[in-house]
Amino acid sequence: MTKVLQVNLYDAGLDAAVNGLIWRCDSIWPRKNKCISATGAHGLVTAFKEPDFKNVLDSFYWNLPDGMPGVWVGKLKGAKRMTRCYGPDFFKYVFEQSADTAIKHFFCGGQEGVAEQLKEAVGQKFNNYQVVGTFCPPFREMSDNEFRELAEKINQSGANIVWIGLSTPKQERFARRLSAWTNVHFIVTVGAAFDFHTDRVAQAPGWMQKLSLEWFFRLMAEPKRLYKRYLEVVPLFIFLNLKEFLSPVK
Repeated sequence: MTKVLQVNLYDAGLDAAVNGLIWRCDSIWPRKNKCISATGAHGLVTAFKEPDFKNVLDSFYWNLPDGMPGVWVGKLKGAKRMTRCYGPDFFKYVFEQSADTAIKHFFCGGQEGVAEQLKEAVGQKFNNYQVVGTFCPPFREMSDNEFRELAEKINQSGANIVWIGLSTPKQERFARRLSAWTNVHFIVTVGAAFDFHTDRVAQAPGWMQKLSLEWFFRLMAEPKRLYKRYLEVVPLFIFLNLKEFLSPVK
């Protein structure tokens, strides 16, 4: 692990993360409700500003570097194997490589009907028909009783992995609360992966992703929703990391 803005980011690369997740879903491994996030600049800056959210990320098994800025900082700190573990790609490769296994999946997130659409999409796109349940969270804070009921539904489904597609920091907090009552191997937060893989939202071209310009593509696509976030996050991420390099924590 390599710290970026004092948050531990997974630094062994995307292939290792995919293979490690699939391997640890084998029946020989106990179900410990390990939480994984795909964490980009937005999540890292939020964690810097909100100590309670940093505590959430600190409790996770892995925080995958979802964006190139985190990878660049990690490499500057010596993490030579670190690569971008983009949430939608991580999701895709896990589904492709586990299609012929007994690993079962549960979808939680998106607007009404999105999780069901995603269940159909992973069958068509990745030939994976091991989705055993879906749930659309309400647009409000769920009670403990509601989390218990959801966890019971997940546990009865036999799911190994719960995929959560909300927004940061809501999805990470949701995952941590859910983990108190589930009996699964992993709970993974993947942001906009649900919308991308159901083709509800277009992804940035590969060249823009490699140049860390995906934020600009998404900003142009959804300016009203995202402009305040990126107006703050991009310059603040750069400033905070420069400050850290110039005045490293002893």
